[in-house]
Amino acid sequence: MSAVPRWLLRHRITIEEYLGDSSTAPLYGPPQQVRAFVDEQTRAVVSPGGEQVTSSSTAYAAPGTTVPPLSRVTLPSGRITKVIACLPRDGGGLPTPDHVEIQLQ
Repeated sequence: MSAVPRWLLRHRITIEEYLGDSSTAPLYGPPQQVRAFVDEQTRAVVSPGGEQVTSSSTAYAAPGTTVPPLSRVTLPSGRITKVIACLPRDGGGLPTPDHVEIQLQ
């Protein structure tokens, strides 16, 4: 199987890519809507810096979706959260749907 079927990506999330910090606040790119499947479940994950943090939800998106850590995400519920990590999930030819896992605070 190649990519996760689009009909499984039932939700729309809004991503504002983290661009860095200014002298007054974080800077974000323009909002982009992305199709995803959102699972609001709390679990422990490891951040890119190596520390264990709590993820309150996970979004699954199509392969090729890239979201830098600290980007701002608005979930279908209206809750605004930040990206912990964006991880490609490739089955390596196995019959599993390839996708991107976006771990959220």
